[in-house]
Amino acid sequence: MSRLVLLGIVLLAAAAAYWRFSWPPEVAVVSPEHGDVAEIVYATGVVEPRTWAKVAPLLRERIVELCNCEGESVERGAVLARLDSRQPEATLAELNARQKLNTADYDRIAALVERRVASDQALDRARSELGQIQALIAGQETRLESYVLRAPMSGVVVRQDGEVGEVAEPGTVLFWVGEPKPLQVEADVNEEDIPRVVVGQRAVLKADAFPEQVLEAKVDSITPKGDPIAKTYRVHLALPEDTPLRIGMTVEVNVIVRVESGALLVPANALRGSTLFVLEGDVARKRDVKVGIRGARNTQVQQGLAETDRVIAPFPDELTDGVRVLERRG
Repeated sequence: MSRLVLLGIVLLAAAAAYWRFSWPPEVAVVSPEHGDVAEIVYATGVVEPRTWAKVAPLLRERIVELCNCEGESVERGAVLARLDSRQPEATLAELNARQKLNTADYDRIAALVERRVASDQALDRARSELGQIQALIAGQETRLESYVLRAPMSGVVVRQDGEVGEVAEPGTVLFWVGEPKPLQVEADVNEEDIPRVVVGQRAVLKADAFPEQVLEAKVDSITPKGDPIAKTYRVHLALPEDTPLRIGMTVEVNVIVRVESGALLVPANALRGSTLFVLEGDVARKRDVKVGIRGARNTQVQQGLAETDRVIAPFPDELTDGVRVLERRG
């Protein structure tokens, strides 16, 4: 290839690059619109009964009996499960046998004291030994109660886990007992958002089980003390009686803090902080505005923008004030 041809190719490439980089960039333009915009606090939560309790063993032992009562009503104190208690029962039987011997010994010494054959000190020792055995028996009987899991309240067994023969670990929940209605959502709200949440605020929920429905809730209570590690506060939201949500479902929570009607709105991606670009003729002009409520899709502009302005959206990374641009068509 001759040097002349090579030079021609280089010049063509340079001309194409110059044309490409000198050509005004294309931008998309939108007009501000009036509409409603809401300030929200976002959180995630879980549906649970308003009144319920967990039942878990206090010790590690094998399950020997289960009620198989999931979905059934139970009374407070009803036996839900039993753990293998053969060893503590054997210990209790041994203590009862010792109590019989100590009682007989005490009665014998008491009779001797009446005949002034034995001393009062011997009777006191026998009484003390008998009292110790009785205290051990009372403690062992209390310990045996730990091998029986009972309903802490009247209600419905909304969930049951574990199987006969499995070894139950301390703190592992085997039963959830509560009232199926009313239901609530327990949500964790970030500490920076919690000052904007107050009791009585409306909330809308989204659940994967009902993707086409926007579900209602209302802020019912806020825990006074937050979690300093997770930096969240627990918020309970009351659900209406006819809610289709079920216990254990996860939901996305949007607490509505305030709503502005007839606000001047621009797409959220048209802004970088409080700065946007407007198109004046064929020139991009940078403009600082006063921003109000920031929504997921739209943002309220309170000052610095007119209805007739043409806003460049999305916010262009490379654009500078006063640059000529081409409006993208179609």
